[in-house]
Amino acid sequence: MRNGLVLFTSDRGIAPATLAKAAEERNFDCFYVPEHTHIPIKREAAHPGTGDESLPDDRYLRTLDPWVTLGSVAAVTERIKLSTAVSLPVESDPITLAKQIATLDHISGGRVEIGAGFGWNTDELADHHVPANKRRTVLREYVEAMRALWTQEEASYDGEFVSFGPSWAYPKPAAHIPLVIGAGGGPKTFEWIAAHADGWMTTPTQRDIGDQIENLTKAWAEAGREGAPDIRILIAFKPDPNDLMAWAEAGATEFIWGVPDKSPDETLASLDRMASRLGLI
Repeated sequence: MRNGLVLFTSDRGIAPATLAKAAEERNFDCFYVPEHTHIPIKREAAHPGTGDESLPDDRYLRTLDPWVTLGSVAAVTERIKLSTAVSLPVESDPITLAKQIATLDHISGGRVEIGAGFGWNTDELADHHVPANKRRTVLREYVEAMRALWTQEEASYDGEFVSFGPSWAYPKPAAHIPLVIGAGGGPKTFEWIAAHADGWMTTPTQRDIGDQIENLTKAWAEAGREGAPDIRILIAFKPDPNDLMAWAEAGATEFIWGVPDKSPDETLASLDRMASRLGLI
């Protein structure tokens, strides 16, 4: 079982590179950061946690760019995986994003993984000209186009939202870059994951995790996928140890733990307590 660490980055509190270096020293396996390009002031999209257009706090307005942030992390670490919880690929140009991710994978020695979302904030998506009712289609095309650029000598793609002719693009990732989808569990999401991704990341509000793991595993098999899906559980609540054991037995591959974006002293003290509870130090 892997243990990941997520920092809700902002322009306040501990520097992500400082925390990631400390996490690696304490034997965490993966470091995650989120993404929001901006938050429109006039909004209609309901936040999954609050149930309306209000936000839980102002960090959503202040998130750092995930790929620049993970570049800073790569420079001071050697082993820990670099990922997102979650990034929003459809809010970037896919050709440019493919280059950014491949470059990060290259300079980090093949440590990049991707946690991506469809995008709950449809007002944010609208500013990027992504139709809310087509966001899953847009993400599929982005994923397919980026994988073409990462794996083919002369890559091309022809879709509704992404289109480019035969092209060269280097560097290539060191290996297949895992893609897990962070979204509420349900038949539509699991069908998408089974067809296009490597696994699922739970949302902070997800509770019926055991049943959903079973549902995803079933969808995975029905899609003819080999092996088992990569299942990462975002711990945004005080977990019952029995639940953790049950999820691990059901096929969970990683638990992702959060720390506060406070001062370095406060955050590192929290990290030490967590690492001790998990038996990592």
